[in-house]
Amino acid sequence: MQKRILRRCAAVILLAVLFVSSVRADGGQEGREDSRIRFAYDLDFEMKFDNREFDPGRFSSSMTIFGVRLTPEVGLEVAQRNGYRHRLMAGVDVMKDFGASCRLKDFFQEHVLYYSFGMKLGKTDFSLHAGIFPKRVSDGRYDKAFCSDSLRFYDTNFEGLLLQFRRPKSYYELGADWLGKIGADSRERFVVFSSGRSEVVKSLTLAYSGYMYHYACSGVASGVVDNILLHPSLTFDAAAFLPLQRFSLTVGWLQAFQQDRKFVGKYVFPGGGKLDLELRNWNFGVKNSLYYGKDLMPYYNMRDESGAKYGSSLYFGDPFYRVRTDGSGSPAFYDCLEVYYRPQIGRYLQIDVSAIFHFNGGGGFRQGYSGCQQIVGFRFNLHELLKRKK
Repeated sequence: MQKRILRRCAAVILLAVLFVSSVRADGGQEGREDSRIRFAYDLDFEMKFDNREFDPGRFSSSMTIFGVRLTPEVGLEVAQRNGYRHRLMAGVDVMKDFGASCRLKDFFQEHVLYYSFGMKLGKTDFSLHAGIFPKRVSDGRYDKAFCSDSLRFYDTNFEGLLLQFRRPKSYYELGADWLGKIGADSRERFVVFSSGRSEVVKSLTLAYSGYMYHYACSGVASGVVDNILLHPSLTFDAAAFLPLQRFSLTVGWLQAFQQDRKFVGKYVFPGGGKLDLELRNWNFGVKNSLYYGKDLMPYYNMRDESGAKYGSSLYFGDPFYRVRTDGSGSPAFYDCLEVYYRPQIGRYLQIDVSAIFHFNGGGGFRQGYSGCQQIVGFRFNLHELLKRKK
């Protein structure tokens, strides 16, 4: 296994050498060609400490996530005079959980291999990514009901396609992420996702996000589960009228459409209202997110024919959105209070120090404390530094 990993790393290095050679070989023809070819590189570093002290037996287990990730990429970039931009990149995702095994094979989590294209259409910037590429290229805004903090840290790549459209006051994206190939004990799984927002008038933004998750069969378990989640919202940010970085109120609705074709045979429609209030200045902030509605993960504890629990393989969101543990299906509250310090050092270094408190409860405003998180994170993104040099 270690020899195989070393061979793959050597292949990436060889690829970089060939790209550099290509750049040097074509350098003298730059004046005669309508495109410019150059060596491209990128680097993303992230370290995260996330101490979770949750109420045992309710929604999520207590644990400490403490690890580091390094994602170097090398490749070839072609910039045409008509404005078209092409990139072909290859890299590797190196990840280490502190205190875990130090075997070489445990460091290399995934490969990065993708093509990207960009062009300008009037006031619209269009870009395309295809292959295995970092999720950080997405600018979509997805609630934690779509993706939990832990999944954001451990699953950092898309395997598929992403289309992006940027305009002066709006942004839209559409993508597909292939998560699993059918096998003896692995399911066929893929997600089609989309997000968009537009400033309709000053400080008022209309937005949406959503996905359709196809959770299909494996060699030992038949049946298919369809999991669709939509989140329309309206945000008013008064920071433009006040001496603050942010003072926003977001009103939205989370609506799920789910069907276990084999064991249930019909759609269920859990959903509820969402209210977010955020105040931020001098990089210090307080954000409160309140959800009132039904359990967004009704099949969480169900099992397939092989006895495997659906759990987090079917639901990617924060498990607190289950809102109840009694299985009654009645509406309940989930409230999340976050206090943070999140400075941006230049354009390439992000620091995150935060404390998050979770509350769940049913029956009016009666809420119960479900636990807290203490988070310290650092992220260095070389791509932002390179963009500033252009």
